Amino acid sequence: MTLLLLGGALILILISAEIFTNALEHLGERFRISEGVTGSIFAAVGTAMPETMVPVVAILSSAATQEVREEVGVGAILGAPLMLSTIALFLVGLAAAWRRGWSGRLQPERGGLHRDLVWFLAAFSLSAVAIFVPHEHRLIRGVIALMLVGIYFLYLLLTLRASAKLVANGHATEAGHPLVLARLFGWAGVRDNPVVEVLQLGLGLTGIVAGAHGFVAGIEDLSKTLGISPLVLSLLIIPLATELPEKVNSVLWTLRGKDTLAFGNITGAMVFQGSLLPALGILLTPWELRAEVAVGLVLTLLASAWVLVALSRGTLRPYHFGVNGACYAVYILSVAVR
Repeated sequence: MTLLLLGGALILILISAEIFTNALEHLGERFRISEGVTGSIFAAVGTAMPETMVPVVAILSSAATQEVREEVGVGAILGAPLMLSTIALFLVGLAAAWRRGWSGRLQPERGGLHRDLVWFLAAFSLSAVAIFVPHEHRLIRGVIALMLVGIYFLYLLLTLRASAKLVANGHATEAGHPLVLARLFGWAGVRDNPVVEVLQLGLGLTGIVAGAHGFVAGIEDLSKTLGISPLVLSLLIIPLATELPEKVNSVLWTLRGKDTLAFGNITGAMVFQGSLLPALGILLTPWELRAEVAVGLVLTLLASAWVLVALSRGTLRPYHFGVNGACYAVYILSVAVR
């Protein structure tokens, strides 16, 4: 029964991701938005919202004990950037390798990808520093949390400011296929109808959320037999179950040669979840150093820095992201041997 639930949830996510990406491309084309903005802000935040609520609800709810709530909250906050910077980017590389070979070229808009990675590394490094600040030093922690919020809003301003120039230089979002609703129901003339585009976007996001919830339920059933602690469960299982399926959008965009959208969907979510959510954790949880947390922080920063280095050295190629996949494998092994 659990396997059926997982399979059904995955199919729903795949179908919904196709609907979502198709609608987002049409809306981006309509408003003359660059692919960088469409991927890094709208797609990234839109698909990250469901799993963003996991740590928020965990920390602020009254369910379970305070210790369990805090462990789930901290694990979910740190686990999402870990998963995005490692296995999610590896899957994009894998998708590119399938179509272009391991030595093929990945060609995202370099300025936007560089901006995403730099701002993420700045925010997440600051979050790591906060772990060494004792919880009783509330003023220092509060200042760090405020800085993290400021970092994200500065990032938004810079990303939006760059959009017009990128559109002028040929990086505007383009829809490659008619709206799914138009094809499915034979609705003539709806290609230029923003209401139908928004409706399809909402349907796609709703399907992704529903599928992710079903996936979580199935994963939780499987995890009960493993005796995993709440912290490890939230570091590994929750991000894997809630966020990774939604990054199917990036795989689809990679297969279609839309590398800017594919990377922006991941790295934009990294900035969002590496700044605003750690601010919440710093303020409302002990946010203290533990072995699982330390290893996850180091590997997340290492995987992200590696992509930045590879980008600065020249053309990104699928084999570069083998390092990101290896980082995730190292984390799994570090948890297994404990």
